[in-house]
Amino acid sequence: MASSMTAFARQQSEHEWGTLICEIRSVNHRYLEPSFRLPESLRHLEGALRDLLRNNLQRGKVEVQIKWVASQGGTSKLSLNQEVLSELQAATTSITQRFPNCGPVNPLDVLRWPGLLSESEQDTKVIDEKTLALFSATLKLLQQQRDREGAQLRILTEDRLQQVSTIVAGIRKDMPNILAAQSDRIKAQFADLQLQVDPSRLEQEIVLITQKADIHEEVDRLDTHVKEVLHTLSQNVPVGRRLDFLMQELNREANTICSKAIVTSTTFGAVELKVLIEQMREQIQNIE
Repeated sequence: MASSMTAFARQQSEHEWGTLICEIRSVNHRYLEPSFRLPESLRHLEGALRDLLRNNLQRGKVEVQIKWVASQGGTSKLSLNQEVLSELQAATTSITQRFPNCGPVNPLDVLRWPGLLSESEQDTKVIDEKTLALFSATLKLLQQQRDREGAQLRILTEDRLQQVSTIVAGIRKDMPNILAAQSDRIKAQFADLQLQVDPSRLEQEIVLITQKADIHEEVDRLDTHVKEVLHTLSQNVPVGRRLDFLMQELNREANTICSKAIVTSTTFGAVELKVLIEQMREQIQNIE
């Protein structure tokens, strides 16, 4: 299935301790290039989030932003580190004994001491689990949007492939008449000039000119490439790079036909082929 690299998804979840918001944006890129914007309290989850992303996406520049809006008067509990508190108590008692005229210890100043306060480990674990679950849900929504857009890109590509096949079939049908007309034109020119030419040598020259103008091989390869593009679009793996390569091959054959063309109709057909191939290539740049 062709999947687009361009998509956006947003999800949020409400909890008693606050609101989690996750946004994921992705655009086309040659490789997978993720970037994360996380609050400091969730920064430790970046490794797990990257692993989830790599397991689900293959290509694209992906920007992930997670916000945590704490609820006012939330129920998250703070716990005192009793060991640190005991050490502070012993230190303040020793200082008070040495300097009896010191003012009383301010409890708020004590609470600011590094390592004295910490959130409940249970609350932290719950928040981590909810964050990972929200990210997974948002990533799934992003994939669904990428798949929907990829399906539309596939329809557009198949429509242009049908037009390519129609043009190629027309060129193939006209080719015998074009080569015969070219042979008659050369013979007529020699006759008009009243040149004495060995008939066998003239036939040899006509064969050489006809071979140079023959594009049966190119139109055969175009048909083959079109079938391969259709086959590739039906695969359930990332196909963007292979499709891009096939567009280059299609364009190569169209250029050869244009250079070999000996009548304007073939030239116009080759130009139209190049336009269609370029339109497909632009769309395929967004396919994963």
